[in-house]
Amino acid sequence: MRSKKLQNQVTTGRLTLPVVILICTLCWVSTYFLFPDLITSATQESLSSFWQSARDLLFPGWAERIVSFLVYAVIGYFLIELNNQFGIIRMRASMQTAIYFLLVTACPEMHLLYAGDIAALAFLISIYFLFRSYQQSHSSGHLFYSFFFIGAGSILFPQLTILSVLWLLESYRFQSLTPRSFCGALLGWMLPYWMLFGHAFFYNEMELFYRPFNQLLTFGEVFNLQILQPWELAILGYLLVMFIVSAVHCVAAGFEDKIRTRAYLQFLIDLTFFLFLLIALQPIYCSALLPLLIISSSILIGHFFVLTNSKSSNVFFIISLVGLILLFAFNIWTLLQIQ
Repeated sequence: MRSKKLQNQVTTGRLTLPVVILICTLCWVSTYFLFPDLITSATQESLSSFWQSARDLLFPGWAERIVSFLVYAVIGYFLIELNNQFGIIRMRASMQTAIYFLLVTACPEMHLLYAGDIAALAFLISIYFLFRSYQQSHSSGHLFYSFFFIGAGSILFPQLTILSVLWLLESYRFQSLTPRSFCGALLGWMLPYWMLFGHAFFYNEMELFYRPFNQLLTFGEVFNLQILQPWELAILGYLLVMFIVSAVHCVAAGFEDKIRTRAYLQFLIDLTFFLFLLIALQPIYCSALLPLLIISSSILIGHFFVLTNSKSSNVFFIISLVGLILLFAFNIWTLLQIQ
């Protein structure tokens, strides 16, 4: 009997996720001792004054990496639940979570706490309710909750509001957008801001209410990719290659999935492309958008690796692992050069 390919051994192994978590934890601890003074970029801090003040108030410096790790752990758990609820990968797979942890760990700068980390959690819960609305005759409640989490996340990272346009288009594709559900979605997005307005008005801090809208209207130079740091360019290049391969596989092998699953996968492809485009148009927000991009990419990459079983896919899997190791080594090297 022929032995399983490395790809199948990893993607179907029960120990894959625990081993990945152990490796990632060791890498997080190692990078903390290597770069204890690592901080978020000055550009990101100046743009996210609301987030920066909230972070300094809630999280002392020493706890920032711990909180960030816990946020990523919660996101990883929800990635598993999302697949179990909607059968995106046609099995109770945890490969998407393992890929997510590895991608985040490969970038030590992402071990810090960004506004995009909290926004990514709200973003993932919003996707869950959007998927729940698929072909529902009474979808107002689902869209209300979906847009509520978009609105809540956009208070810390206002650019999340831009995704509302894509959400409306996709809900139309899911046959869940009606005049009533549109009003529910609008009320859901507005509710967090009503709560913020009440707090700001009561304490006479209206500038706190205006701040997310001012930041939403703050635009950097379009296609100014020169401002991106080397680690950001490296991870974007890696994700772009993985996205192209995974998206082509989803389209080519779509007939093997149910119609509902194909709709979910098409949404993830559209979302990932939209996030790449948004980063290209406004690279100044790359650090905050990367956690969102890694979420959608991880699901597509997991779908590709779990559901393929050929010699070429096994070779590509090995190349991907080597590329991830080289990406981590490159990011460590660039940080050592800075010190």
